[in-house]
Amino acid sequence: MAKIETKNIRNIALLGHGGSGKTSLAEAMLYITGETDRLGNVTAGNTVCDYDPEENARKISISAAMAPIVWKDIKINVIDTPGYLDFTAEVAQALRVADSAVILVDGKAGIEVGTELAWDAAENAGLPRAFFINKFDDNEARFGRVLDELHTTFGKHICPLTIPMVKDGEVVGAIDLIDESAHVFDKNGRHSVEIIPEESKEAVAKYRDMLMEAVASTNEDLMMKYFEGEEITHMEAINAVHEGIIHGDIVPVFCGAASKLWGVWTMLDKIAESFPRHTAKKNETLDNGDEMEIQPDGEPALFVFKTVADPFVGKMSFFKVMNGTVRKDMLLRNNTSGDSEKLAHIYVMRGKKQTEVDELCCGDIGMVAKLSNTNTNDTLTWNKEFAYSKIEYPTPYLTKVMIPVSKGDEGKISQSIARMTEEDFTIRFENDAETRQLLIYGLGEMHLSVLAARLKSRFGLNVRFDVPKMAYREKITKSVDVEGKHKKQNGGSGQYGHVKMRFAPGEDEGLTFTISVVGGTVPKNFYPAVEKGIQDSMGKGAYGYPMTCLAADLYDGSYHAVDSDELSFKTAASLAYKKALELAAPVLLEPVGDLSITVPEALVGDVMGDLNKRRGSVMGMEPAQKKGYTTVQAIAPKAELADYPTTLRAMTQGRGSFEFKVTGYDVVPGNITAKVIAENKAD
Repeated sequence: MAKIETKNIRNIALLGHGGSGKTSLAEAMLYITGETDRLGNVTAGNTVCDYDPEENARKISISAAMAPIVWKDIKINVIDTPGYLDFTAEVAQALRVADSAVILVDGKAGIEVGTELAWDAAENAGLPRAFFINKFDDNEARFGRVLDELHTTFGKHICPLTIPMVKDGEVVGAIDLIDESAHVFDKNGRHSVEIIPEESKEAVAKYRDMLMEAVASTNEDLMMKYFEGEEITHMEAINAVHEGIIHGDIVPVFCGAASKLWGVWTMLDKIAESFPRHTAKKNETLDNGDEMEIQPDGEPALFVFKTVADPFVGKMSFFKVMNGTVRKDMLLRNNTSGDSEKLAHIYVMRGKKQTEVDELCCGDIGMVAKLSNTNTNDTLTWNKEFAYSKIEYPTPYLTKVMIPVSKGDEGKISQSIARMTEEDFTIRFENDAETRQLLIYGLGEMHLSVLAARLKSRFGLNVRFDVPKMAYREKITKSVDVEGKHKKQNGGSGQYGHVKMRFAPGEDEGLTFTISVVGGTVPKNFYPAVEKGIQDSMGKGAYGYPMTCLAADLYDGSYHAVDSDELSFKTAASLAYKKALELAAPVLLEPVGDLSITVPEALVGDVMGDLNKRRGSVMGMEPAQKKGYTTVQAIAPKAELADYPTTLRAMTQGRGSFEFKVTGYDVVPGNITAKVIAENKAD
């Protein structure tokens, strides 16, 4: 293949609701451009982009996959992304390196939750957008209705570039509104250009006028021509669409049936003609917020946007060339770790297939294997020290206990999870010292299920998940005076320690230890032993949980000149502590925190009702940044939020989001305390 220049590269992310046809569209593009000799099918599990065993088993995309193609001397790096909400990290990675986004919409279902989320994600990434109304060959599909929905939901910049061609009441092709040509498809997806039939001319006139109005709005000269009734030329329209897409003044809408190859040719033409290249935005944002000019002939710099822990190839780092040209055997500096990395081999990925290349120019996307000290979000440069803006990932809140199925697998967990967290930044793993559990955090049930399957297939590690125990604590609620006496005589020197202490609720976490002994009834050299005896005992309260916020004052006691030692006074203090637990009315404490929930205004009532059931307290509400959404501020116990990611997603159809941070501890209600104690006894 001839050398590809920056001006001839288009990076396109395919977004949309699950099942809208993203993978099928990528497959159609690969087949039409001759990159594959057969048209794969998602159901059959033989597509280029869904190559992971888990994707084939579940019939959904789980990871973003590369599908580079060449169309009319233009290289199009197609990035197929998952539509399932548990894998939004893959979408974030794709959007970081894409230069535009094509959002697929099911022609029968119309706008779905995934459509709205895809629009928001692309908008937040600052990318030009286009729509592809898929499955328009379905008799129940209604192009006009879906186009109206898009126009109403996403604004006046929505305009069609292609519309369905109807003949004898059946959809048989698509009409290109710029060329005013009709493309008729056969059962094999091949098309021929025909004259626009009479029954489609009214629709062509209506939608072409909509397109020309949008074209005219891109500059004053075209606006004058439009209002004066002059014809806007074909080239003027193409250039205007190009500029309009780049600046967001035009959001083009295509139609087709990806599984039949219908309408894909036309969209490929428009991508090649009008979609932006890497240099269209002029500058790249740095991690410190500054802007840096993109220079195709400048010093080489790349950004790593994705890492895959492949059991055979090793660590695979996917990157985009942000500046200059990157060549194999080049030595670049990782500006995050400070280490130098040699790009021994550079590959272009098409699904799982690797094709080695000597170089990649500015704007292109590739992969390099076995970079030992390079991870996702790292910037590699030649001389200059800077870092490109990093990908922001959603916080994982769904928490489970990870338990190895076999005891022999315990040693594998840390290393295997470390490899997976290099690949997926929305997985978090911790060893909870309080509950002695291995905790895993993910975005949803499907997310963790896929993680378990990959641990087994890649590392031979079998795990299961369970509900985590809560890290409860205890505190006393009454002040009490107690004494502890330890006396032991077995012949020879004995043991003697005697303390009188006042225990009370403390203001600070942990132990507040004071001494008010008068007259030396307890020698000073035993004070530390008394304090240590209480601290050691606080690891277990009346209900078996750590004690906190405890004030202890040593005010009296006695000692024996021969038999008293540090161990004796430590034991005496422990006995005093245990007596205090019997008298000081201890209560159970649970972690609570600030909960911020953002949902559509119409669902605020449902969210607040659910919060009441979860013992949450609503502290206020305010309009969210996104129009039509409200943010509810609340305080809620952590124990009631174990399944909240799943519940909120179901309640809002995926539109809701939340953030939670533990800020302290609060008293557990009596009925819940009784339940916790009963469960502990059962264990």
